Amino acid sequence: MKILATSGGFLPSDLGLFKWRRGPLIEHAIELAGNPRQPKFCYLGTASGDNPNGTLGFYSAFAGSDVRASHLDLFSMPNVPDVRAHLLDQDVVWVGGGSVANLLAVWRTHRLDEVFRECWESGVVLGGVSAGSICWHVGGPTDSFGSDLRAVLDGLALLPYGNGVHYDSEEQRRPLLHRLVGDRTLPTSYATDDGVGLVYDGTVLAEVVADRRDVAGYRVELGTVGAVTETRLEPRLLPGAGG
Repeated sequence: MKILATSGGFLPSDLGLFKWRRGPLIEHAIELAGNPRQPKFCYLGTASGDNPNGTLGFYSAFAGSDVRASHLDLFSMPNVPDVRAHLLDQDVVWVGGGSVANLLAVWRTHRLDEVFRECWESGVVLGGVSAGSICWHVGGPTDSFGSDLRAVLDGLALLPYGNGVHYDSEEQRRPLLHRLVGDRTLPTSYATDDGVGLVYDGTVLAEVVADRRDVAGYRVELGTVGAVTETRLEPRLLPGAGG
């Protein structure tokens, strides 16, 4: 029962805007799945409305490799005949960024909230970036509703924590997460700088990993005297990490 919740993942390449490459966090997701010889890796771009550019970038990252890449579209209809069977057959499911509020609404329409719990409990590694990180948690700060960040509170809650993403690159994220934890809107929460991933084994945070230096994860919680405390969690630098 593994989840890799990140503010990173696929990386840009020099070959073009939608020519992604496999970053260390993507490699780590495959490692968490046991490094199968031909890993089945499925991409969901629901949070971006199944933008075909994201799908193109995903396939370009695995071109010529042994990865058995696939994607699941939900707009305007599912592109596979049996969504549940397809997801349960994967080694890794990776969820792209975008609007987590819209993603959750669409998933529930298709009953993917139930399917993903089944996938998680059966050993499929669930992962993702930004919206694809918040979704596995209770909720967290999001720009789904506009440029002034608000809370989304109806995450799948496979993980009983709040979640903050892009902690070092978007200035509204940290203070809003602190406020949400402080007024008990969110429980104890975990956050990631860009390039950082949270590795959960079941519902326990097992490790923090990173694809670059000088970044971290964070635990944000309500202390015994009612003050919010933030603890920096130093990550393990993954093989192939940049500077």
